[in-house]
Amino acid sequence: MPSRKELANAVRALSMDAVQKAKSGHPGAPMGMADIAEVVWNDFLKHNPANPSWADRDRFVLSNGHGSMLIYSLLHLAGYELSMDEIKRFRQLHSKTPGHPEYGYAPGIETTTGPLGQGITNAVGMALAEKVLAGQFNRDGHHIVDHYTYVFLGDGCLMEGISHEACSLAGTLGLGKLVAFYDDNGISIDGHVEGWFTDDTPKRFEAYGWHVVRDVNGHDAEAVRKAVLEARSVNDKPTMICCKTVIGYGAPNLCGSHDCHGAPLGDDEIAATRENLGWKYEPFVIPDEIYAGWDGREKGAKAEQAWNEKFAAYQAAYPDLSSEFERRMRGELPKDWEQKALDFINTVNAKGETIASRKASQNALNGYGPALPELLGGSADLAGSNLTLWSGAKGVSNTVSDGNYVYYGVREFGMSAMMNGVALHGGLIPYGGTFLMFSEYARNALRMAALMKIQSIFVYTHDSIGLGEDGPTHQPVEQVATLRYIPNMSLWRPADAVESAVAWKVAIERKAGPTGLVFSRQPLPHQERDEKTLRNINRGGYVLSDCDGTPEAIVIATGSEVSLAVDAAKVLAEKGRKVRVVSMPSTDVYDAQDDDYRDAVLPSSVKARVAVEAGVPDYWLKYVGLDGRVIGIKTFGESAPIADLYNHFGITVENVVEAVEAVIG
Repeated sequence: MPSRKELANAVRALSMDAVQKAKSGHPGAPMGMADIAEVVWNDFLKHNPANPSWADRDRFVLSNGHGSMLIYSLLHLAGYELSMDEIKRFRQLHSKTPGHPEYGYAPGIETTTGPLGQGITNAVGMALAEKVLAGQFNRDGHHIVDHYTYVFLGDGCLMEGISHEACSLAGTLGLGKLVAFYDDNGISIDGHVEGWFTDDTPKRFEAYGWHVVRDVNGHDAEAVRKAVLEARSVNDKPTMICCKTVIGYGAPNLCGSHDCHGAPLGDDEIAATRENLGWKYEPFVIPDEIYAGWDGREKGAKAEQAWNEKFAAYQAAYPDLSSEFERRMRGELPKDWEQKALDFINTVNAKGETIASRKASQNALNGYGPALPELLGGSADLAGSNLTLWSGAKGVSNTVSDGNYVYYGVREFGMSAMMNGVALHGGLIPYGGTFLMFSEYARNALRMAALMKIQSIFVYTHDSIGLGEDGPTHQPVEQVATLRYIPNMSLWRPADAVESAVAWKVAIERKAGPTGLVFSRQPLPHQERDEKTLRNINRGGYVLSDCDGTPEAIVIATGSEVSLAVDAAKVLAEKGRKVRVVSMPSTDVYDAQDDDYRDAVLPSSVKARVAVEAGVPDYWLKYVGLDGRVIGIKTFGESAPIADLYNHFGITVENVVEAVEAVIG
C-alpha cells in the first residue's frame, strides 16, 4: 500500500505536468495543499464517484479556484469520469478541465470558482441548505440529510470582502457542518503577503463565532487528520482549520515563492521536483498501486448503499415526507403548481389593484408560497422595504433550522453568492432582495449564477428615480440595462400587479439560469387586459393596447412607464393617430420568441417607434432604430419628490406624445 506522501505526490505530479503541458496554470496551490487533500478525500469525504449527484454526499469546494489542477487530480484519481486525456487537455477548448473549475463540465465539480471569496461563500450557502433541509426533513432516528461541506481557501479569499460577509453570517447561524481549510502559505501573486495582509486570521474567525484549529502543519497527515476530527466534534459552530503550508511543495528551487503561483515550473524544475519527491514515473503516468490507494468507488458505493437503506426506513415511516424530499431534490415543481399559479394570476387580474409592484411581489409570495415549501427567502437588511417577507415566512437562526427565510444583514454580495450555493446544493429555490441600486455590490455573484446556469432569484425594489427623495445615490439609472447585458440573466420589470405575478411564476419555473425581478416603490395603475393579452405576458413583450388597423407608431415601455405610454396613446387617439402600446417587461424573454410572434408585436413595416424607460436610453435603440426616439435619463438622478423628478427629466405623457408625433412626421 502506498504511503500517504506517495498518494499526495501523485496530485503534485499531475498538477505540475498538466500545467507544463498547457504552458499556463497555477501549480503552487495544488502542490502545497496535496497533503491536506489526501487526508480529507481518503479519510473523511463521503462521496460516490459513480454518482456525483447523490443527495447526501459531502460537498467539496475549492475556493482558491486557480489551483484547479488540485481538484481535477483528485477527481481523476478517485475514480470519477475524468480521464487522463482530459487531464492532458487542461485549459484547452471544450475540455472538462478548464483553467478554473466550472460547474457542469467535470463530474464532481460542485461550483464554479476563481473569483476569490465566492467559493467559500457558496460553501456557506451549501452548509445553510444542509441545515435547512435537515430541519425540514429529518426526524428522530431518521437523519437522511446529514453531510458536511468542506472548503479549501487561501489568502486571496480571505482578503476579499465577501469572505467577511459570508463567514460572519456563518458563525451567527451556527453552521456546524461547515469545515474550512485555510492554506496559510504567506504568498499571493505579488509576493509575500506580509506587506498587505497581516490579519490575525484565527482571532478574526473566533470573533465570528467559529471554532478555530490553529497552527496545523499542512504537510503532516496525522496533524491534519486530528484537526478534522476536532472540527467534526463541534456541532454548533463552523470550523476554520489554519494550515501552514509551503506553496509549490516539492519544487526544490521555486517552492515558497510567488514564482510558482501562476506559471509552469519549467522542464528543469519539474525534473528536479521528481527527484526531490522520489517520483520516478513519466509525465501523466500513475502506477496501479497509486490508483488503488486513491480509488473511492467501492467505499462510495457502500456509503450510498447505507444511506439508501436509511432512506428506505424513512420512506416506510414517513412516506409523504420522503416523496416530498425526492421531488425537491429532483428540482421538480409540485404537480398542481401550474393550475394554482394560473388561478392566482387570474385572481390578481380580476382584482385590478393599483399598488406598488414591490407590494404585488409580496402578494405573489403569499399566493405562491404555500404551494412551494422549497422557497428559501431573504433580504439584505431590507425586508420591510423589499417586502420579501410573506405570511408563511419563518426565520432561520442558530437555533432554528426548519425555517424558510434568512435575515442576511447588510451583505448584498454575500447574500447573492450564498444563494448560489443554496441553489447548487439542491432541494431549495433561493430568493433574496435588496434595492436595485445595490445590485452593484453583488454584480459578480449575479454573473456567476448566470455562468453556472443555476436558479437564483434576485429581487430588486426601488427600481428608478421613482424612489424619490433618497436621491441619486439610491436611484438606479444604468442598472436595468446593464443587468440585461449579462448573458443568461433573465430580467423582468413589471408594469403592474398582474405582470408581477407572471414574472414570479416564470422565475420559479426557470431552472436554467438566474432571474432578476425589478419592482417599484411607487404605486402602479392596473392595466386592462383580455384573455389573449393576459396569456402573452409570459412571452416577455406583448401588445397591451392597440388601434384599429395598422398602427402609425409603436410605443414600447416597461414598469412604471407603461401607464405613461398608455395615457399618451389615448391622447394621440383623440388627435386621430393610430398608436400601439407594447409592454415589454422582459426583453430577453421577448427576444427568445419566434420570428412570427416578434414581428406580430413589432412589425418591421412600422418604423415610427418610441421607447420609454426611466433609465439610460441607448439599450432601446435595438428596438426603435436610429430614427426612433427613446425617452430616458442620460444623467444621474436628483433628490426630490417623485412627480417633480419625472417632470424634471421629461418622462411625461406630453413628451411621449411629442416624440410619437415627431417620428410619425
